[in-house]
Amino acid sequence: MERIEVTDAALRQAAAEGMDAFIQVFTDAYRKVTGGELTAETMPLLTGEQHTLLAYQIFRDELMEGGFCQLIQNGYGGYIFVNPFAKVMRLWGLGDLSKMVYAAKKIYDAHREDLERERTDDEFMAMYEDYEAFDELEDEFLEREEEFTAQVAAYVDEHLELFATIV
Repeated sequence: MERIEVTDAALRQAAAEGMDAFIQVFTDAYRKVTGGELTAETMPLLTGEQHTLLAYQIFRDELMEGGFCQLIQNGYGGYIFVNPFAKVMRLWGLGDLSKMVYAAKKIYDAHREDLERERTDDEFMAMYEDYEAFDELEDEFLEREEEFTAQVAAYVDEHLELFATIV
C-alpha cells in the first residue's frame, strides 16, 4: 500500500472552496496513485477508508450527473453495491445515506445482469423509464447531497490520518 500525501495548504484552500473540494483533494491523490483505474492491481493501493471516500465521490458525481443507471452503466455498480460502502456510510454516521444505498442495492441485485449489459445510447436512455424505481432514491439524494457531503467531509476532517498523510 502506498503512502498517500496531501498538503496542508491544498486542504486549507479546498476547505475554503467547499466540502466537495475538500474531499476532492483526497480523491485526486487516490486517482493519481491508482492511475485513475480501479483494477485488481490498483485496488490494494488504497485502504478501506480511502476506497470508501473515493466511492462516495464517485457515487455523488454519478448521481448528480445521471443517476443510478449512469453509475451502473459506467461500471461502478460492483464498486458501490458489492463492497461494504453502505455499511461504512452507516459507521461514519450517515444512516440515511446508508439506507438509500441499501434500497438501491436491492434493485441492483434483482436486475444486475440487465443493468450492467452493454447498451446503445437509445437503450441507455430507455433505462430511465425501465428503472423508475431509482427515481425516488435519486431525488432524495439530490435534495440532501450538500448535507451528506458535509457529513462525509466532517468525518474525514476528524480522522485525517485514515485518509492521507498531511505534509
